[in-house]
Amino acid sequence: MNDTPTTISTPPPPPETEADPESLLIPLPAEGLDVLFGTHDEHLLKIEKVFGARVSARGDELRVTGPGAQVVGGMLQQLVSLADGGYRLRSQDIQTAIRIQQEDPTLRLADFFLPTGMEAAVRRHVTPRTLRQQLYLKAMTQFEIVISIGPAGTGKTYLAVAMAATALMEKKVRRLVLARPAVEAGEKLGFLPGDLVEKVNPYLRPLYDALYDIIGYDKVGRMIERGTIEVAPIAFMRGRSLNESFIILDEAQNTTSEQMKMFLTRIGFGSRAVINGDITQVDLPPGRVSGLDEAQRVLRGVKGIAFQNFDRRDVVRHPLVQKVVNAYEVYERARDERAGREHRGDVSSASPE
Repeated sequence: MNDTPTTISTPPPPPETEADPESLLIPLPAEGLDVLFGTHDEHLLKIEKVFGARVSARGDELRVTGPGAQVVGGMLQQLVSLADGGYRLRSQDIQTAIRIQQEDPTLRLADFFLPTGMEAAVRRHVTPRTLRQQLYLKAMTQFEIVISIGPAGTGKTYLAVAMAATALMEKKVRRLVLARPAVEAGEKLGFLPGDLVEKVNPYLRPLYDALYDIIGYDKVGRMIERGTIEVAPIAFMRGRSLNESFIILDEAQNTTSEQMKMFLTRIGFGSRAVINGDITQVDLPPGRVSGLDEAQRVLRGVKGIAFQNFDRRDVVRHPLVQKVVNAYEVYERARDERAGREHRGDVSSASPE
């Protein structure tokens, strides 16, 4: 290893500083310094905790030392370059940069924060926070059918609605179709008051919330009245062919095998479909096969269909949500292990004397 410290900018370290082979110097940006550091240096402290490097300010430079200096130095240099190039750094950008550099230190942050084409249009409304969310956006621009699977809070629905709204506003599709199985009502909605839309509305609320955030409450109402945005319970989509539409199927883990096959065959010319679900949260009656679980086995490898899997690292809601997901994963893992031990004990105790 070269004993001479790698320097990204001048001047060199002061004479009294001992040479450190794991040391980097990063020039501070002309603007956005408060964002880069964070309130009470919270971002620098998190960087140190995550990567095991030490970051300290010396005049108009940051000095990075320790075993994680190369990764941290590269990340900070890229953030500084973005700021100097006119990109307005936000606090959430620093958190995002830390998260994606943990997953893939080779990723260029400029590719993440400065996308082109449809992705750039979507990012006017919503910003991906993890590498898998970015890959999800890319998949929705490149594939006609995208199936995303992962826990709550990973942005599956929100990003899909953002992509659909952007495609609609840029006239890449003529309408937006929202579908979701109403498992809690057994697909029998007659006892609920109101017309079809009013009966299904409670089950589509997450999709509506995302639409209101991205398009606006009044505009969404007018688009629903004109039929530009359509609410369609999956049980009532049989026999239709949806052309030039952006179709979102939410909570797909609660579709039956027959419903999933029926939905996939409704997609017409010029349409795109996004299917979201969490196979750990199936509410179907015992003995019924989840259409989403089956689809990921049947359709893997089919050209034109992309799969995007999320995990707890992609949970970007309130920090407590991620802790809740983690806690349940630990609990369920321990429960399954305990059940396995009890089962093995039952088997051994059932052996003849």
